[in-house]
Amino acid sequence: MTLTRSLRCSIVAVSMLAGCSTLAEQPRLEQSSPPPQPAATQQPQSPPVQLRLPNQGDSLKFAVIGDTGTGDSHQYAVAQQLIAFRDHFKYEFLVMMGDNTYGGESARDFENRFEKPYKPLLDAGLKFYAALGNHDTPNQRNYKPFNMGGRQYYTFRPKLGVRFFALDSNYMSPEQLTWLQKELEASGSDWKIAFFHHPLYSSGGRHGSDAALRDQLEPLFVKYSVDVVLSGHDHFYERIKPQKGIAYWVIGGSAKLRQGDIGTTGLTAKGFDTGYSFMVVEIAGDQFHFQAISDQGKTIDSGVIKRRPAMTSK
Repeated sequence: MTLTRSLRCSIVAVSMLAGCSTLAEQPRLEQSSPPPQPAATQQPQSPPVQLRLPNQGDSLKFAVIGDTGTGDSHQYAVAQQLIAFRDHFKYEFLVMMGDNTYGGESARDFENRFEKPYKPLLDAGLKFYAALGNHDTPNQRNYKPFNMGGRQYYTFRPKLGVRFFALDSNYMSPEQLTWLQKELEASGSDWKIAFFHHPLYSSGGRHGSDAALRDQLEPLFVKYSVDVVLSGHDHFYERIKPQKGIAYWVIGGSAKLRQGDIGTTGLTAKGFDTGYSFMVVEIAGDQFHFQAISDQGKTIDSGVIKRRPAMTSK
């Protein structure tokens, strides 16, 4: 009897211990279970898209990226935000500020550093218009997806009333300056938007303003009422205070970043050098609406400028 009772107690004790063991291990199993659930819940951790643009039906919409060609996770992070943002704001094309591929220009390089990161946008039929950076070669003018048409500098008009001028700021030859003057003079009263790699104005500690290039280009921009100038090279986002009536941006942080590089120059209207970024734009009539967004989906800058009146004197 005593032996039977003792055996029964032992069995009960073992069962209780087993039960306690199972309960004790349960939290560990939940914590160590592979992260499908955490990963899935983390993806929408980016704040929901907060559109600060009018998003009118008949406006011109485009995106701006710069210094992109790394093929790394940072380029993909910005690309994902570009893709997500387009679900709410159907921009029609993108302009690229140069340094489109870092380290090579083979077919594999273009595939890894351009085609794969932006595949959903390319598959949707969006065009990318490239300018050449100091890490690029003139051979890129023949790469069809950059839409340069075999030219190192070119102009295009995506919509009546708006014209873009893509320049090669690596070498501002007399031929390029002559071409630019003729094109600006013939463009009438359109919105005139120039884009190229090296910034005329920048607060970057690494590069900063290119004063020599400014001496060549700014007189033409002022004379022919260029409204907006976009550039890259310095790896951050900076909106410059208007200079001689012209709005300038540095957008060079779409895959490269130089943290803490924006210095105190008095030029900065808004700066962001703690994360990667891009910009979306909507032109509606005489208004140029802009919104700059980080790789985390946060709006870092937004606003609107008005087209400057064309100068009548020559």
